[in-house]
Amino acid sequence: MTAPTTTGYVDLDGLLRRLTGDEKHSASAHSTLDVVWVLYDRVLRVTPESVDDPERDRFLLSKGHGPAAYYAVLAVKGFIPEAWLDDLAGPESRLGHHPDRLLVPGVEISSGSLGHGLGLGVGTALGLRAQGITQPRVYVLLGDAELDEGANHEAIAYAGATDLPNLTAIVLDNQSATHGWPGPGGIASRFTVNGWTAATVDGRDHDAIHAALTAHQPDQPHVVAAVVDPRK
Repeated sequence: MTAPTTTGYVDLDGLLRRLTGDEKHSASAHSTLDVVWVLYDRVLRVTPESVDDPERDRFLLSKGHGPAAYYAVLAVKGFIPEAWLDDLAGPESRLGHHPDRLLVPGVEISSGSLGHGLGLGVGTALGLRAQGITQPRVYVLLGDAELDEGANHEAIAYAGATDLPNLTAIVLDNQSATHGWPGPGGIASRFTVNGWTAATVDGRDHDAIHAALTAHQPDQPHVVAAVVDPRK
């Protein structure tokens, strides 16, 4: 199974504008758009036809509030009809303010309560290993402020200690964490001290994001810190 790619121009911003009613999370949605697009367009080995294939890659959106960018990308890739984008959180809509895995095709976890996604990603990676399924990767997208949650630090430490090579975390750093990341290495250092490999990139640079996401080593979990300016 290989990652599908899209040719030609895709108006993702136009699709995002169709998703109205959650403007307070607009900045969050736009900050994740580039990373989610690169994942689905160039990295993830999953299609609408393979959402139940045990050999598929898994994408877990831990940063599940304000999922407009996620919905827009799912629509472009054929997981959901584009018409669904015109009725965000309506009475009959499947698209809620948090993604629901029972309602939205292609969604792996219901999310929105921050701090849970990375632990679920660790469990998913462990479950695949226990079944002898070694090819799929598990990608978890988190926000920088989520790392204030203690559960994430437990997940980081456990993944490093158990050598989960099929796990990649992507931390979207839009400078929203209360305490920031003082000291050398920033966010990435919180992972590398626990045995992860790491890369820090411009969260708008598609080629850099792709290179970082595919730079994982065969015997360690990997993290990509994607830095974006929340004002742009």
